Amino acid sequence: MAVVMRMTKIGKSANKDFHFRIIVIDSHKARDARFIEELGYYNPAKKPPLLKINMERFEHWRKLGARPSDTLASLVKKVKKENK
Repeated sequence: MAVVMRMTKIGKSANKDFHFRIIVIDSHKARDARFIEELGYYNPAKKPPLLKINMERFEHWRKLGARPSDTLASLVKKVKKENK
């Protein structure tokens, strides 16, 4: 089973204000399918964007071989830069 870390859409309003849940999921499943674990959330509509990731669990899954999506990898890079 190939495992990936990616974002899934949650929430929708009249002005298409999406929020995202950061999840660990089997790579063959659909975007909104049942996931293995939730790692955090991302709300790009807030100023500044609200991003919360459990970095301990993120690193745990990465060590087990889960690959983050390109978008998620860039968001994690920003989080690591802010925490320094």
